[in-house]
Amino acid sequence: MNLTDAMERLRRFAQERDWDQFHTPKNLVMALSGEVGELSELFQWLTPDQSRTLMDNPVKAEAVRDELADILSYCLRLADQLGVDLEAALVAKMTKNASKYPVHLAKGSAAKYTELSPKTRS
Repeated sequence: MNLTDAMERLRRFAQERDWDQFHTPKNLVMALSGEVGELSELFQWLTPDQSRTLMDNPVKAEAVRDELADILSYCLRLADQLGVDLEAALVAKMTKNASKYPVHLAKGSAAKYTELSPKTRS
């Protein structure tokens, strides 16, 4: 299933339940934020190594998949309500990021693009 198909399925799902009245951009952003919080809770207090192996636990892995699916669902509903072409938006953002973070300056660095320069990378 591609993004367009998923968006259509979610649209039909909401329409069949008369949920469009609740799926305003404000409400969808708030729901999205809540789901990100639920995903964050699964990783809270884990060490970096524990976070890398969380998916080895079948119960935790299912919870992570569920939260990621919820997040994606709300992102798709929000994009649908706002008329945003997510595929085009992603390509445009990736192009911007490639410009902000050229490999020769950003490779191996966690610095924000405003802090990258040949002088700070020596």
